[in-house]
Amino acid sequence: MASSVSSSAAPEKLTVMGAGLVGSLLSLYLARRGHAVHVFERRADPRRAGFQEGRSINLALSDRGWRALEGVGIADDIRRVGIPMTGRIMHDQLGNLTRQPYGQDGQAIYSVNRGHLNRRLLDLAEAQPTVQLRFGQQCLHIDLKQQHLHLLDTATQQEHTEPYTRLFGTDGAFSAVRGALQKTDRYDYSQHYLEYGYKELTIEAGPNGTWQLEKNALHIWPRGQYLMIALPNLDGSFNCTLFFPYEGAESFAALPTPADVTAFFARVFPDAVPLMPALTEEFFAHPTGSLVTIRCYPWKYDDDVLLLGDASHAIVPFYGQGMNAGFEDCSVLNELLDQYGDGAWPTVFTEFQAQRKPNADAMADLALYNFIEMRDRVADPRFLLQKKIEAKIASQFPGRWTPLYSQVTFSHTPYAEAWAAGQRQDAIMARLMPHIQSEADFDQPAVQELIRQEMAVRPSSAS
Repeated sequence: MASSVSSSAAPEKLTVMGAGLVGSLLSLYLARRGHAVHVFERRADPRRAGFQEGRSINLALSDRGWRALEGVGIADDIRRVGIPMTGRIMHDQLGNLTRQPYGQDGQAIYSVNRGHLNRRLLDLAEAQPTVQLRFGQQCLHIDLKQQHLHLLDTATQQEHTEPYTRLFGTDGAFSAVRGALQKTDRYDYSQHYLEYGYKELTIEAGPNGTWQLEKNALHIWPRGQYLMIALPNLDGSFNCTLFFPYEGAESFAALPTPADVTAFFARVFPDAVPLMPALTEEFFAHPTGSLVTIRCYPWKYDDDVLLLGDASHAIVPFYGQGMNAGFEDCSVLNELLDQYGDGAWPTVFTEFQAQRKPNADAMADLALYNFIEMRDRVADPRFLLQKKIEAKIASQFPGRWTPLYSQVTFSHTPYAEAWAAGQRQDAIMARLMPHIQSEADFDQPAVQELIRQEMAVRPSSAS
């Protein structure tokens, strides 16, 4: 449970820009420390009738996210509306299935609906007597020197100014708060788009809300240069996402008509098509989303402004860590406030970005790395064999070899440490795999001797 404000620091009025997943969780953390929290959100209240959900893509909650939710005592509440996924199921072009477990027995990531999670976090934040939520507030300008927000009320079209003492920017990849910081001297910023977009589609529920595919798995249709994934919903449906090039022989540009879409899916995803009766309608009704990696520095301005979540480190979704990394921002900030006290904002902000920036950069690299794995390598029998061999090494050397995926997903190892350990392990596997043609080869004396030699010289990985 988050601690209360230290006796040496009086509660402050804090301002959060953005009431998405990270902003609503952050407001809970700050309120539970005794602060008054004013939250401004550009969108309408997603809990009100008539709200149009921007993205329906499901999210994968893993250990870092769960720890952040536990920090404000709401993990059990969220777990009831999540579906555990214990592994990947790959679908080849003939409809054959291959399963790859994510971790050890009992380990799972959870499929959670973004909209439900955001609405629940907002309900919990609003229940705090010191939290004030204001929706329909578009940020037009931030005066960093005077510490003023210039806002537009989208319902009344009235502009107004709001002062702030401490401002937390949790307003997403195209953050207005970061936009103000970008105008300051020596500010580093980059954005990199993949030449791929994504389209959200649906596998319908079966009779009486049954799941037409294995429920407790993330389904992947890897096709070399593109892929489709599906995550389960509580109502028996699956949210599908097609990650597809914008241009080229097989691309969004090459599918201009419903007939083109139908023919392509029937050829490439034949086992999914019968489960997607609204395929062509959704394909043309749903927008094509872009995939961007954003890096910036610094994440703070004096001790007045701090960026968290996508505002400071937007990543592509291929490791399922975007939300988890943003939630971990909240728990790390809370730990620093515990360590230094609620009045030590200069120290807390400086230490926060020093800790989180290298890890956010590592996670961005990991997400791009996993795109290639999901798109292409999970369909390769040699890759699947390598994963089985890695699991055997992990069992043989517990605590000394933890698979990269487990370090990222099922531990709190800093992302940068996990990535460095993963690269060392990849190099070892590149030397071992030429000597292994089947699982049985793992027990061959010559292979065991090679493994012992490698483990004798490699440093212990984080676990």
